[in-house]
This record gives sequence, structure tokens and C-alpha cells, in this order.
Amino acid sequence: MSSNPYGVQAMARQALSEIESVFTALAADAADRMCSEILNARRIACYGVGREGLMMRALCMRLMHLGLDAHVVGDMTTPPVGPGDLLVASAGPGAFSTVMALLGVAREAGARTMVVTAQPGGAAPLIADVVIHLPAQTMANDQDGSTSLLPMGSLYEAAQLVFFDLISILLREKTGQSPEQMRARHTNLE
Repeated sequence: MSSNPYGVQAMARQALSEIESVFTALAADAADRMCSEILNARRIACYGVGREGLMMRALCMRLMHLGLDAHVVGDMTTPPVGPGDLLVASAGPGAFSTVMALLGVAREAGARTMVVTAQPGGAAPLIADVVIHLPAQTMANDQDGSTSLLPMGSLYEAAQLVFFDLISILLREKTGQSPEQMRARHTNLE
């Protein structure tokens, strides 16, 4: 028997309301800026750690479904980045040591950098070319009294998943592709 007196339906309504609040506070031009950077890139490299890393892998998969030259940093088939390329890194709490290091490598190689974050004043966003601010709670601020129902700052990752799929829809429209064209690029090795 569940110890939660409200039930999963009530919890789902609360979680969905919190995700909606992230999008209500999202800058009106955030999606267009992200799409523009992606479409102007020769090659896209995606990176994140932990659950954020899973969301970045999901974004990378959608970019591949769109026929873009997209790779996950750390995969053995990821090519080097250079001029004309874009590193998209997630740093929800504002910085991770690996994100900081990769931003430095990408910038030195001449690639543009984008940081998706919930903390735009953090160290990683301050050195990125483009910052996409998803105003959601992360582990950086999940103990300040305004705690999300979702555990350990996962409101940020939930918002990322929705935002990245919306980005893929916008990119599909901007590139004049159909859902069927995207589906044709889905792996058959499952």
C-alpha cells in the first residue's frame, strides 16, 4: 500500500504543473536561438553528465533523426570539433568540471559553444557563446524551501526532455522535413 495519500494522478498533475511553469518563464526567443545555432553548425557535439547527460543523448538522437551531423561527446566515433561546429553542453547547476574543460577545448578549436542551464550566472554559461536558460529547479537549489515534487532537481531534466523534443519539431519544420523522413533515419538495429 502506498504511503502517499494523494495518489499518482495527483502527483502527476503537480509535476506537469511544475514543468508548465518552466515553459511559462522561458524566454520567448530561447527556442529560435537554439534552432538557429544548430542549423548554422556544420557538426554538433552534445554533452551532459548524469541525468542531464541522458537528456543530451536524447537531443543528439533527435538531431540525427533530422539528418544533422550530431554526436555524443565521449562516444568513440565522435569526431573532433573545429570552426563551424557547435558544442551543446548541459550545466543545470551552472557548472561541472567536465563541462568547463570541454568548453575550453571547443573554444580553443574554434567551435561555438552553447550551454543549456538553469543557472545562467554560473561559470559555464558565462564563458559560452550562447546560453539557453531553462528556469527550473536543479540540485543546486533543491533545498531552499521551494522544493519541486520531483526528486533531487529532476524538474530540470524533465523540462529538458520536453524542450528538446519541441526543438526537434521546430527544426523539422525549418528544414521542411516530414515525420516520415525522421522516422526513416531511426535505427533498425533494435
